[in-house]
Amino acid sequence: MKLIRNWTAGISLSNLFMQTLDTLEVYIAAKSFRKAVIKTAKTFPNEEKFLLTAQRKDSARSVAANIAEGYRRYYDQGAIKFCRNAPGSLMETYDPLSSALEDEYITEERFLELKNQYEQVLKLINGYIAYLKRRKQED
Repeated sequence: MKLIRNWTAGISLSNLFMQTLDTLEVYIAAKSFRKAVIKTAKTFPNEEKFLLTAQRKDSARSVAANIAEGYRRYYDQGAIKFCRNAPGSLMETYDPLSSALEDEYITEERFLELKNQYEQVLKLINGYIAYLKRRKQED
């Protein structure tokens, strides 16, 4: 079952509990961003292998990992806590991509593609956190 894209629209609790992590849109988007970043990082020069490349891979992995760790916590506050960590990892991934553009390791077109993905993931994370807060208040 696909999770409703518009987080401001209500999601019934019965539909939410039928979700799995692999159908959660924010998690899917974070994984897609991770894959795109890792694919891009593989094109960086060898001298960046242990700095820019390794750091991008780790921070990109951390975005989806934080969402996964918070998913299905017994308390919404736990889920919110981990989801609040995800934007930090997202920014940690994004900033060096702009450096890669400046250093001409990636094209402007590729940078803009990644930036669009970054912005989409950030919106979904913020929407998911807002949803969890609303759900917590309803309990």
